[in-house]
Amino acid sequence: MTSTEDDGPSSTLPRRQLGRFLRERREAAGFTISEAAKLVDLSRAVLQRIETGQIQKVRRQDVAALCSVYDVGGGETQAAVDLAAQARAKSWHHVYGGLYGTAFNMYVGLEAAARRLTTCHDQHIPGLLQTADYARAIIDAFPSFTNPEEIDRRVEHRLKRQALITRRTNPVELDVLLHASVLYRMIGGPETMAVALRQLAEVSKRPNIAIRIQPFRAGLTWGIPHGSFIILDFGRTARNEPVEPPVVFIEGGAAQDVYLEKPEEIRLYSELAAAIRGTCLGEVESRNLLRQVAKEYERGEH
Repeated sequence: MTSTEDDGPSSTLPRRQLGRFLRERREAAGFTISEAAKLVDLSRAVLQRIETGQIQKVRRQDVAALCSVYDVGGGETQAAVDLAAQARAKSWHHVYGGLYGTAFNMYVGLEAAARRLTTCHDQHIPGLLQTADYARAIIDAFPSFTNPEEIDRRVEHRLKRQALITRRTNPVELDVLLHASVLYRMIGGPETMAVALRQLAEVSKRPNIAIRIQPFRAGLTWGIPHGSFIILDFGRTARNEPVEPPVVFIEGGAAQDVYLEKPEEIRLYSELAAAIRGTCLGEVESRNLLRQVAKEYERGEH
């Protein structure tokens, strides 16, 4: 029996694809997780973590054994074994793996595989758009982070993630919906805020990035306090099929992070994002507002 924990964000998409494949084949074969795990000498907990993409180093022989139990054909078995091999590959993120829990490590891996991110924030600027000083102010405020070197590594990791949206080849599409309160929540002091907002205005001119501000006058969308969330879309194949189903990520803050994957959940949050977008200022008006508030910070008005 094997139980290898995820040692940091890596090839999360192959892990997730492998897990979904094995779960679907198990259900089609009529086995419970406990029954299937017993037949291949795995614990129920380990098989459940494999099916949810939470274990990086899945042994190829375990995958082959599961496929045999589920009566999967040779071609599909080889494809599943290949996914297990891909899931073991490490990206640059793995050197930061010890800084974060498994849930956020999974998010970073999914973020790296995404083709489009729709991010709705009402507390702070999204990590992919933060300046170093803004990121440091947020990270430094957390009471558990007291080691200066660890804080430096967290800031470094956050800034390196931003290459996803600035790279020359196939940058990720970023649709940002920010509540106006983000502009006025003082993080790191007036100078930090001014620089952060000016950078937002500048980066919003990139063709792959859209930033829209939801003004206070918009009230509560759907009459509910929705909080922050991110919709990750992984693009489509040449046959116009999803590479992988979308995911909604809700950062837990003091609680656990949440991943939503059911089609009805994705639809609900996509509709919520569209409703929020419909009450936002346009991109040019939002850019002007960012610059205006940055000037207000520079003049000491906040």
